[in-house]
Amino acid sequence: MNEVYINSLGCFLPNKAISNDEMEDYLGRINGKSSRVKSKILEQNGIENRYYALNKKQESTHSNAELAAEASRNALKKSGIMPQDLEMIAVGTTQGDLPVPGFASLVHAELGIPECELANFQSVCASGMMAVKSAFTQIKAKEKNNALCVGSEFASRLFKASRFEGQGNTSLPFDTEFLRWMLSDGAGAMVLANKPNLKGLSLKIEWIDIKSHANEHPLCMYVGDVAKNNGSIKGWLDYPDYETASAQGAINLKQNTRLLDRVIAVGVSHYFSLIDEGKMSTKDIDWLCCHYSSQYFKQPIKELLEKGGAHIPGEKWFSNLTTKGNTGAASIFIMLEDLMYSGKLKENDTILCMVPESGQFITSFMKLKVVGSDQEEPHKYPIRKVEAPELVVDSNPTSEWLVRQLTQIWIDFENKLLEIPIVQQIHQGTLSLENYKLLLMDLRQQVIDGSQWISRAASNIDIELFELRSAFIRHTATEHKDYQLLEKNFVALGEPLEKIQSGEKNVGSVALSSYMFQMASKPNPINLLGAMFIIEGIGKRLAGYWGNLIQDQLQLEDDQVSFLTYHGVADENHFHRLEEALNHPLMNMDLAEQIAKTAKTTALLYHLQLKELGNY
Repeated sequence: MNEVYINSLGCFLPNKAISNDEMEDYLGRINGKSSRVKSKILEQNGIENRYYALNKKQESTHSNAELAAEASRNALKKSGIMPQDLEMIAVGTTQGDLPVPGFASLVHAELGIPECELANFQSVCASGMMAVKSAFTQIKAKEKNNALCVGSEFASRLFKASRFEGQGNTSLPFDTEFLRWMLSDGAGAMVLANKPNLKGLSLKIEWIDIKSHANEHPLCMYVGDVAKNNGSIKGWLDYPDYETASAQGAINLKQNTRLLDRVIAVGVSHYFSLIDEGKMSTKDIDWLCCHYSSQYFKQPIKELLEKGGAHIPGEKWFSNLTTKGNTGAASIFIMLEDLMYSGKLKENDTILCMVPESGQFITSFMKLKVVGSDQEEPHKYPIRKVEAPELVVDSNPTSEWLVRQLTQIWIDFENKLLEIPIVQQIHQGTLSLENYKLLLMDLRQQVIDGSQWISRAASNIDIELFELRSAFIRHTATEHKDYQLLEKNFVALGEPLEKIQSGEKNVGSVALSSYMFQMASKPNPINLLGAMFIIEGIGKRLAGYWGNLIQDQLQLEDDQVSFLTYHGVADENHFHRLEEALNHPLMNMDLAEQIAKTAKTTALLYHLQLKELGNY
C-alpha cells in the first residue's frame, strides 16, 4: 500500500475582511432593523473578522464553485503537479450552487482541467473530511497517484435580509438567527500524492477516522421542518410549492442550539476511543487543529479532555477562527494552510485534526506527521514588473500607433502567461524535472516549424519588397538551428534523442503552427511581423529569465538549459532586425492594423500552447 502525503494547501477568502460592525451592511438589516441578539452571539463565538462572497447590495460576487476553484488553483500552483496529470477531485460542501448536478462537477468545470475521477460529498463541516478520506483511501490502495481535495462554503447567501423579508418575517427565530452571525464564506484545498515533496514540508496522513452518531441523536443543524410531536422530517420538496415551503421557513438553515453540548461530548468520546484503540497518545500530539464553531466551546472541550486524562496544553492548539471565520467544511483546510506555511512546523511533528459536525452528529479525526524540512523550502522567485520589449522605430503617427498597440498586446499576453501552471511552477520553485522535460518536448514540436513558416513567408514576398524579404530570410537562418539546440538539452537531461524527435504537437501547438502556415502562404504576408514581435519578445524578455530560474531550482548544467538562456541573448539581435523591418518606407495604417491583429492572435495561440502542455 502507498503512503499518502498532503504536499500543498491553498485557500481563498473572497473580497475583504469584514468586521463585526460591518456584517449587517452585507447581510442586510431585516426590515431596516439591526439585530438585538447579534452582539451577544458574537461575544460568545469570538470571531472578529470573516469574509463574504456578497457585496453590500446582497449580490453574489462569486459562486461557490468559483471559491473552490480559486483555492484549488492556489494549492495546485504550489504542488508541482500539472493539471492534466491530476487524477481525482474530491469535494465537500454544505450547499452547492445547484441542487443538480453534484458540486464536484461544477468545480471541475470551473477549473477547466482534463477529465478525471470525481467524488462529491454533501454534508456540513465533516463533508470536507469525507472528501479527504475518499482520496486518501484511493491513493493508499494504489488506485490513484494524486488527488485534489476541496472544502468550500458559501453560507452568507442563505442569510440575506431579502430572503427573510420575502417570507414575511419581522424578526427571526433564534435557531436561524444564531447561524446568521456564526457562518461565513471561503474555500480551502489540498493536493494529495503518493510521494512527499522533494523540497520543503509534506504532511503524511497516518489515518482518518469518521463516525456518524445519527442513530443516537436527533437533527441539530438542518434545512427543512421537523414536527415537534413525532420528530418527522418535512423537506422543502414535500410542500405543495416553493412559495409555501419558503413561507414556512423550510428553506432556512437552522441550528438547535440546545443540542450543541452533545456534539462536544460525542466528539471527546470519539477521541477517547481512538486512544483506547492505540491509534494515538495524547503526549505525542504537537499540534491540535480543532474545528470548533465558537470560542465558547473551546473551554468545555478542554475540560472534558482533562477529566478523561487526555489534557492537551493550550500552546498546542491551533485555530484561525477569530480571523478567518467559521467556514464549515472549508475550515480544516484553511486552518492547515495557515499552519503548514507558518514556519512553526518541524520534521516529525504530529498534528491531530478534529472536525465535529452538528448536522446529525458526525465526528472526524485525522492524524498527520510532518515530513521533510522547512530548511529546504522551495525558493520562490520574484515576478518581475510586466513590461513590453522596447521597440525603437521611426517617429511618425503610424509607427507610434503601432508601438502603442503592440505594447498593450504584450502586457496582456505576459499577464496571462503568469496564470499558466508551468510558469507558476517556475516562479514558485516547484517545477519538477519531469515537467521541464515536458516543456522541452512540446516546444520542440512547434519550434521545428518556425524556420519553415518563415521560409514560406519569405518566398511569398515580392522582389520589390527586397529589404523585407531579406529580413525574413535572415530570420529563417537563425531559427533553423533552434530545434537542434533544444534537442541537445533534452539529451543532456538523460533522455533518448528519438523520444523528443518522435513527439507530437499539443493542441495549442497545432493551432499555432496552423495559423502561422496559413498566414505565411498568403501574398506578401508582412503582417507576420506581428507574430515575430511576440515570438522574439518571448526570447528577449522571458526565455533567458526562465532559463536561469529553471537552472537554479533544478541545479542543471549550462548544456541542459542553453536553448532558453541562449535566446535571452541572441533574440536581442533578432529584435533589432524586427525594428528595421517595421521602419520600412511602405508602412501604412492598414498594414499596421494587420500587424497588430497578427500579434494579438499569435499571443493568444502561444498562451494556448503553454497552457496545453501534455494535451495531445
